[in-house]
Amino acid sequence: MHAMLPLLKGTTFPPLFRRRIDTLQVNLGYRCNQACFHCHVNAGPERKEMMGSEIVDQVLDVLRQRRIGTLDLTGGAPELNPHFRYLVAKATRSGARVIDRCNLTILNEPGFDDLAEFLAQHRVEVTASLPCYAKDNVDRQRGDNVFASSILGLQKLNALGYGRDHSGLVLNLVHNPLGPTLPPPQPDLEAAYKRELGNHFGIVFNRLFTLANMPIARFGSTLVSQGKLASYQRLLRSAHNPANTEHVMCRTLVSIDYRGYVYDCDFNQMLGIPIVAAGRPRLHIADLLQTDLQGAAIAVADHCYGCTAGQGSSCGGALDDSR
Repeated sequence: MHAMLPLLKGTTFPPLFRRRIDTLQVNLGYRCNQACFHCHVNAGPERKEMMGSEIVDQVLDVLRQRRIGTLDLTGGAPELNPHFRYLVAKATRSGARVIDRCNLTILNEPGFDDLAEFLAQHRVEVTASLPCYAKDNVDRQRGDNVFASSILGLQKLNALGYGRDHSGLVLNLVHNPLGPTLPPPQPDLEAAYKRELGNHFGIVFNRLFTLANMPIARFGSTLVSQGKLASYQRLLRSAHNPANTEHVMCRTLVSIDYRGYVYDCDFNQMLGIPIVAAGRPRLHIADLLQTDLQGAAIAVADHCYGCTAGQGSSCGGALDDSR
């Protein structure tokens, strides 16, 4: 695995500054039942890192005391953390909007047979990764039989009301390109997903989010090995849309790793670029009870162009999808 940060430090990306935090994005651990080619977390079945109960309780304290409206749970597969259900139940009881970034296949793993029902019971918003509506493309990126298992997971969610009009159970899908290219226009691709998944499998969902692949971790290292990192970075820089910098997620979101350390975003977390604020070289989640990050500078490097290229890319999809 190549070290990516030294290759991305030098940048002309414009300076960014924080606004009020409205989202805690919490990485519950790097263990996953899949090992996807594009994964910027380098997650997989052999990873052992998991957030413990003490940090989970600190997440709940910050969520409540700072009156942060959204808890965005990610991994790995966040559901593999033994405290996942406790955290979800406590957060939803407090009135927070909870998002589960689900890989769909986890819904079919032994011991997780009732996971879909749990998510529906607590009105959790599901944002599910499905890089394509075609079997060959998904299995090539994510592994054999992942497409079939993903479709089964979607059908389970649909049967509970997810993605259906007036159910209040939100189901969004996430598309990543197969390689070092920009995603196509989000509205057009969403229409294609809805047509193909609906016609062939009877599947419905609310929105499709398109995300650019970040040149970090497993994907970035592969680009280095293939000699494609420089050309991909040129593509991202040439497609930079300055208007997208107003809407990037790092302005209003903080990312928490499994140990409780705080980062500007999930990508900076994977690169090991900490938030530096209030005279501290490294912030922990407990510090957020006393530290106001509004107005603080956001740490940027060359990978940040992945969030502003073309229509832009964020955890909520394209920043400008012309809707």
